[in-house]
Amino acid sequence: MTELNNVKKIKTDILIVGSGAAGLYCALKLPKEKQIVIITKEDAESSDSFLAQGGMCVLKSEDDYDSYFEDTMRVGHYKNRKESVDIMIRSSQNIVKELIGYGVEFEQENGKLLYTREGGHSTHRIVFHEDITGKEITSKLLAAVKKCENVKLLEYTTMIDLLTDGKTCAGAVAVDKAGTKQVIEAEDTVLACGGLGGLYEHSTNFRHLTGDALAIALSHGIQLENIDYIQIHPTTLYSKKPGRRFLISESVRGEGAILLDKNGNRFVNELLPRDLLTQKEYEQMKKDDMPYVRLSLAPIKEEEIKGHFPNIYRRCLEEGYDVTKDPIPVVPAQHYFMGGIWVDSKKSRTSAEHLYAIGETSCNGVHGKNRLASNSLLESLVFARRAAYDMLFGQAPDPCQAEPDLKRYEDKEVLLEDYHQVVLEGIERMRGNE
Repeated sequence: MTELNNVKKIKTDILIVGSGAAGLYCALKLPKEKQIVIITKEDAESSDSFLAQGGMCVLKSEDDYDSYFEDTMRVGHYKNRKESVDIMIRSSQNIVKELIGYGVEFEQENGKLLYTREGGHSTHRIVFHEDITGKEITSKLLAAVKKCENVKLLEYTTMIDLLTDGKTCAGAVAVDKAGTKQVIEAEDTVLACGGLGGLYEHSTNFRHLTGDALAIALSHGIQLENIDYIQIHPTTLYSKKPGRRFLISESVRGEGAILLDKNGNRFVNELLPRDLLTQKEYEQMKKDDMPYVRLSLAPIKEEEIKGHFPNIYRRCLEEGYDVTKDPIPVVPAQHYFMGGIWVDSKKSRTSAEHLYAIGETSCNGVHGKNRLASNSLLESLVFARRAAYDMLFGQAPDPCQAEPDLKRYEDKEVLLEDYHQVVLEGIERMRGNE
């Protein structure tokens, strides 16, 4: 590492942007001989991977393959890449085994995994840990990464540009909390930056996840795909307070919770795919002239609520609702991004050499136009591992002539705001072309 005029130069083998499940898993799948730098915009635990509640899908047996494949395609409005869906499903059992090897504790009974069900699924096929599956998985991966001597984790460090000529990527430009610019040169760069919920007033995402990587990719002619595919989650806890919305897991409805209108009448099949259920809720809210509908957990036994959904139970109590006794107000909110930086199905490669994208930042076509519940963690891990293996066996990069113009980055906040506007305009433009 060298430092000159408030600019640090860092050289590493691999740069990973983002500390969610995808970025961490990718780092763990790389050999210890590789020097890895992970940068993350906030602290390492402020990723949406930590917020995932319901669980992670898995192929229970070969008998379920056709059903699982069809559920994923149907919910995605058949806009999915079939090859990507197949890869994800076929890889799921190995992913579960590897996670258990990292200490992840999925719920079991008599030594066998337990499964729950969520909207859009034709059967129970989701492994889980209480109602904090994402936290259980990601915290264990983070702990494993922190033990790796070859990995340097830089928190509160924001990517503001890529080192690329549009054809080959050679790293990124970042800025830390103190305002020091960092030119990070790397043989391979992995974008695992999460989604874009921070651009929306009502979202379950962390506010700092604003899709910066999309704007940066656009500025360098790197291919994007389906950036207008944005998922609204049907059940978040209604609140007048500003900030991130608290998710009420889909598995609550999978275990029997029902949606009620203002008169206490059930009005919909709660296990519809997310986009269809959201539409029905908006219709009912308009009909009732109410800013929310109500979710009743009355069909679920109290001991199951406190055992399977302890975090939801506690959080609702903090907001003044006892879910074992009364319905809670819920409202749709932005939740997930199915589009992103285009990558191939097999190796998570972008259109630029030695640049990869994984997790919610990428678009490998698994989710189509609407994501099947609990496919996100699985998809992130499957294709993160594939990116790692490609880097392991890939070719050395050709020289990249990119030279960053550091004067462009004098005002980080203005630059990021420009990026946000670029992304929002891109989304609207794509919607207008439909």
